[in-house]
Amino acid sequence: MNDQARRVTRPFRFGVVAPIRSDLPTWRDRVRRIADSGYSTLLMPDVPTWQPTLGPTLATAAALTDLRIGSWVYAAALREPWSTAWEAHSLSVLTEGRFEMGIGAGRPGIEVELGLPAVSPAERRARMRETVATLRTFDGPDLHTPVVMAVSGPKSQALALEVADAVTFVLSPEDDRAETTRRVTEFAGGRDIELVQHVSAVGDGVAAFMAPPTLDTAALRAADSLLILPSDPAAAAEEIHRRREEIGFSYFVIGGDFAETLAPVVAKLAGQ
Repeated sequence: MNDQARRVTRPFRFGVVAPIRSDLPTWRDRVRRIADSGYSTLLMPDVPTWQPTLGPTLATAAALTDLRIGSWVYAAALREPWSTAWEAHSLSVLTEGRFEMGIGAGRPGIEVELGLPAVSPAERRARMRETVATLRTFDGPDLHTPVVMAVSGPKSQALALEVADAVTFVLSPEDDRAETTRRVTEFAGGRDIELVQHVSAVGDGVAAFMAPPTLDTAALRAADSLLILPSDPAAAAEEIHRRREEIGFSYFVIGGDFAETLAPVVAKLAGQ
């Protein structure tokens, strides 16, 4: 029996990255529609200067609906561990356990673009580790804030296996299905951990904040990439089922622009 066969099949859940890209009443209406469509989690990107900061925005979203909320993801290159952990713990307390902390190294060079000192890959990983450790201290014995870790290379994968509750893989557009399957299943053999699929594109559309707008969707399809889903709901549902069966992905995170397109899929699959 292989490692995948031994894994528990987790129920599907679906998250939406929904930054504020319009006036506030329109965004609030979108958040409510997302909640009514069966999605489990409202997520916000950590992109300074492009929109209001992550923490207060998530707290506002949590007050609008009963959705879970989360960071997608805190960028370690921009954040000091103590303050990030305190914000995450505070959101867990204020939402009565509805917050999940997504954390990753951060896009290469993002800190320099913002006028901050460069942060090495090793220091980014050290900050990720320290953030999670400090969060566990703040949470204490009576609270456990779930941690979703975005990983790329072997060192960040090893860290996620040690400290995270769930993991999402930073995939290149060139990564095909076979390569991604190999990479994820080899990783997941270490322990039972929730596997999260970051979906950058649906059909011919690319999600804002999920990938560069120049991402070539035709090339993704030609490469049989897992960064893309079909726009047809029936085909998307079939593909999502396949990814759980063959690889183990059960938590799918999509861009807000596609929340309504995939709403029939979510209504059908959420919780199964």
